[in-house]
Amino acid sequence: MARKSTQLPFRISLPATSANLGPAFDAAALAFDLYLNLEARPAGEYSIHASGRDEAICGKLENHLILTTYREVLQAAGKDPKTLALKIANDIPIGKGCGSSAAARLAGIALANHYGKLRWTDARIVGEASRREHHPDNASACWMGGLTVARMAGDAEAQVACIKPKGKWRLLLAVPPEPLSTEEARRVLPQSYARADAVTNVQNSMLLLAAFLQGKPEFLRSALEDRIHQPYRAALCPLLPAAQELAGTPGILGAALSGAGPSVLIFLDPKVTIPAKKSAAKVAAHFKRKGLSADLFLTSIATKGAKG
Repeated sequence: MARKSTQLPFRISLPATSANLGPAFDAAALAFDLYLNLEARPAGEYSIHASGRDEAICGKLENHLILTTYREVLQAAGKDPKTLALKIANDIPIGKGCGSSAAARLAGIALANHYGKLRWTDARIVGEASRREHHPDNASACWMGGLTVARMAGDAEAQVACIKPKGKWRLLLAVPPEPLSTEEARRVLPQSYARADAVTNVQNSMLLLAAFLQGKPEFLRSALEDRIHQPYRAALCPLLPAAQELAGTPGILGAALSGAGPSVLIFLDPKVTIPAKKSAAKVAAHFKRKGLSADLFLTSIATKGAKG
């Protein structure tokens, strides 16, 4: 019988993320208050105890994204991975555009960094996750927290600008029952765009950043307009056009796809006295009239990321 490890467990809490934010396609993301909580200990054999959302996926040992990433990173560094026992408590919807794969990959990299004593910088950690994700937006927001703007710098590192939004930002996440693969969401995008569409997206992305930096939520109704990906994905993500119909009504600023969808992030107006729960009830009733179903989560921007 293997002896029980007396080492203190390694713990990390990784927030969900929403990328793109309308016009900032593959460039910006924000972290919000739903979490993947992980605890790990060295053990005689690999095991996972999972609880929370998508428990069956989180607890399946075979081809587990956290453990696969952990082993691959250490093997690439020439180190032998220790066998680990994991406890996972998950709130992040999987396959719904909420950064679940970025959180899992970062969890695996964090395990490798800790148990392999790699001493990687934040830029290297985010860069490794971004390389595996093929874009840096979710990974940067998950690791750094708040709102991030990111780009890859070569193959190994990411350049990340962290923005602490001014004021309080109330969010409502709408999650449909069925997942949507990123590959399917990418297939519907065109190969080229009109100059006017590209310019509009640049303008709106800059206005979006200004809204967060200056605490001007009133900018969001126009700043969330996108011409690069959302019009093409709307048919796959029916919650989006339904939520956009409520933009500008009392208590609701606007809506954007969360990542590639199908979930939708709805921005509630912090400058009105309408309770957030009342706005959520309004959205739920609107979806019901449209014949749409979704789990609704009232949340806010997570100012701290997994790095702590």
